[in-house]
Amino acid sequence: MQKTRWRFAPLTAFFVLLVALATQRSLAQEYFDQYGLVTRSAALDLGGQPLGYPSGVISAVMQRDRILQASLVKAGHPLKAHAFKRGADMVGLLGDHRLEAGLLGDMPTILVACAGQVVIVGLVKQTTTSIVASGATQVLGLKGKRIGYIPVSSAHSTLLRGLASAGLTETDVTLVPLGVDAMPGALARGEIDAFSAWEPALSLALTQNEKNRVVYRGLSSDYFVIERDFERRSPEAARQLVAGFVRAIEWMRLSQKNLETAARWVLSDGLVLTGQAAPTPLTQIMAITRRDILNVPSAPVILHNPGAAHPLKNEYQFLVEQGKVPPTAQWDAVARAFQYDGLTRVLADAKAYKLRVFDYAD
Repeated sequence: MQKTRWRFAPLTAFFVLLVALATQRSLAQEYFDQYGLVTRSAALDLGGQPLGYPSGVISAVMQRDRILQASLVKAGHPLKAHAFKRGADMVGLLGDHRLEAGLLGDMPTILVACAGQVVIVGLVKQTTTSIVASGATQVLGLKGKRIGYIPVSSAHSTLLRGLASAGLTETDVTLVPLGVDAMPGALARGEIDAFSAWEPALSLALTQNEKNRVVYRGLSSDYFVIERDFERRSPEAARQLVAGFVRAIEWMRLSQKNLETAARWVLSDGLVLTGQAAPTPLTQIMAITRRDILNVPSAPVILHNPGAAHPLKNEYQFLVEQGKVPPTAQWDAVARAFQYDGLTRVLADAKAYKLRVFDYAD
């Protein structure tokens, strides 16, 4: 499979190509086109990923927040939550103002941020994504093999880094686009030889067969983003959404019972999206959520140490080298996205934004 290099100067053309090629739009139409999303609607349309944890757990809690719902109705932007199979499916919708917010992996976040389309609110996940292979013990052993991947995702970026570490490129393997929930089964049936993904797909594959093993790990992070034009038009509604984001994390930190309830909600949301019950045990969803976000001390605040590389800078440069970012893009646009002060302002006025008041509907 040949590497795709973006040659379109206008960033709007980039989004068209991205949706058409990377996300297999003909397939995506089977579900998200049914949501009836329209440009700059009165509703605040929020995209989540119930098949990924803890991202989907956070959005599951947010969409059930009665306080958030009431505040957004008052602001004239009633909340509508939409489930997506992968973050890449949200990129074009954020680009053409059909989504107002979303929880995305680092690669999709970079793509919408470098186009100046979003502001970055805070951290959703900080963890690793991995390449799992059947039989192979090193990345070099994947040359000529079939590898399952999620186009334009954190795991896609990890796959690119893993291949590069062994002196390989995408042209040296056969890339097989798959949903993260389908990967362990495809590996077990021999339809692919490896895959790059996040939890719980990794643990499921490793427990299925002792020959399955991790051959590469890479750091990854997810972010909560708000469409920039919406934030400019309705800054207070955007801050109310940020408050709902903070409340969701704090509510889960309060008790094991709350976290268990949130895990049940995301399982329910995943069932609605796919029509199938997730094979992931409730306890594992809770453990992943605790490890990847609740136990991250600063989260959802994104800390940046002076003198250290800016968040996502190294990832951005790597994607430029791989030809996955349009040549017209600039790092400064991503850096500006991180300058959004909505989270700081909400945290500074916890009482007004009701950060310690909780009211969730089942």
